[in-house]
Amino acid sequence: MKSLRFSIRPFCLCFLSKIRFQLKSSAIYSMAVERIFKDEASEEKGERARLASFVGAMAIADLVKTTLGPKGMDKILQSTGRGHAVTVTNDGATILKSLHIDNAAAKVLVESDISKVQDDEVGDGTTSVVVLAGELLREAEKLVASKIHPMTIISGYRMAAECARNALLQKVVDNKADSEKFKSDLMKIAMTTLSSKILYQDKEHFAQLAVDAVMRLKGSTNLEAIQIIKKPGGSLKDSFLDEGFILDKKIGLGQPKRIENAKILVANTAMDTDKVKIYGARVRVDSMSKVAEIEGAEKEKMREKVQKIIAHGINCFVNRQLIYNFPEEIFADAGILAIEHADFDGIERLALVTGGEIASTFDNPESVKLGYCNLIEEIMIGEDKLIHFSGVELGQACTIVLRGASHHVLDEAERSLHDALCVLSQTVNDSRVLLGGGWPEMIMAKEVDELARKTPGKKSHAIEAFSRALSAIPTIIADNAGLDSAELIAKLRAEHHKEGCTAGIDVISGAVGDMAERGISESFKVKQAVLLSATEAAEMILRVDEIITCAPRKREDRM
Repeated sequence: MKSLRFSIRPFCLCFLSKIRFQLKSSAIYSMAVERIFKDEASEEKGERARLASFVGAMAIADLVKTTLGPKGMDKILQSTGRGHAVTVTNDGATILKSLHIDNAAAKVLVESDISKVQDDEVGDGTTSVVVLAGELLREAEKLVASKIHPMTIISGYRMAAECARNALLQKVVDNKADSEKFKSDLMKIAMTTLSSKILYQDKEHFAQLAVDAVMRLKGSTNLEAIQIIKKPGGSLKDSFLDEGFILDKKIGLGQPKRIENAKILVANTAMDTDKVKIYGARVRVDSMSKVAEIEGAEKEKMREKVQKIIAHGINCFVNRQLIYNFPEEIFADAGILAIEHADFDGIERLALVTGGEIASTFDNPESVKLGYCNLIEEIMIGEDKLIHFSGVELGQACTIVLRGASHHVLDEAERSLHDALCVLSQTVNDSRVLLGGGWPEMIMAKEVDELARKTPGKKSHAIEAFSRALSAIPTIIADNAGLDSAELIAKLRAEHHKEGCTAGIDVISGAVGDMAERGISESFKVKQAVLLSATEAAEMILRVDEIITCAPRKREDRM
């Protein structure tokens, strides 16, 4: 035993010295890594970084999920700027744009184009894409806690997303060949889109306005041809669609109130230099007659400019900037309608719909492209006077005039109508339609569940998790309506095991209903974008294993 003790001791000493060396090396390595970053920089690694990512993304999803569905609630957004402007909305895109976020993963959902692209591409489904991404990450967090590697989860999610998309493709309906059925589909999609908005009570009226406006575009997705004007007063049902273009300006005194066969010059040029304006300089004169000479020269210069404009053979001049009294008088004497201080969006759209271009120089009339319309006249909307351009060059141009009790109501109505117009314009190009009310999510969840049963290994857990995340969408819709979501989802799942099922959640009756009978339809393009964008966002956040926060740049002290 004595000899054995002496033979083990050198080995233990060697082992201990090796451990000390490794600890010392790792300490030196961590100190070296710390020295790479500046003092105020921070670093989070491994599970801590992943947990911070999950928590941030799920917090954003929880913030907007109460706005989902026909019975979703509104949010009040209060600005911290001057005036503390207030916005009342349940529009996911508007809420997310207004947030100032510190969490890096949350910024992926909000600022890094996931929700923004959804809004820009298809105009609706922003809330759905954020909520689905949040639910996918919620399920992924449980899988990571069960020691399943993030790359295995990502692989399973990809398989599930492809399976879900194929399930939708098998169920789509395309009625583009039958114009009556296609218009009916557009009406159903518009009413479904407006069901979760402030326009819900008058959804048929506004769906008709939106469909008529989009059908005038004849397949184009350029919504610039559709102008929306908001005028407080009356009720939302007093809103109407007008063919042509309405400019929110008054016709000045002494100007012609009606012009037929109008030739329009749209300009962005200074028309207020008939008075001496030399900022930051002094003009020294020895008598008042010299001041009069300078003013006379300025007036003569303005007269020449106005004559050059009149030489274009126009009878209407629209300017982005102010028009002073002197040039206005010259235009009036020539029988030309002069409209001043039109907002920049207004003159850009006016140039587009009349077929003209915005000009700033007038030396060469042949290089200036004029706009044309059949009639310009002054109209009254409520108590306001506006200028109406009818028979414009761009035949599909139209204006939707929104009426309502207050500016907050009108702003929310405009956002709601814009979403409907975007979805409809995309549906005209991609005419594939699905049923709504949670029906697509249950169809996808069923197919993904079947895929999970056939898939061996740990990937099957990720595929099952994807199915649960899809089922969360109809669950949230039911919860937001104050219904028993557990009972409804159980019934809905049983219904979907029947052949040719069209069942979804009917929040009006508070039960499982036939979506085809109730006319609840959605665009395939919107659903596909929600599915793919949410999966990609979840995958991006799942890949994160380290968060490095850089030190803020400090202003150099040059004293």
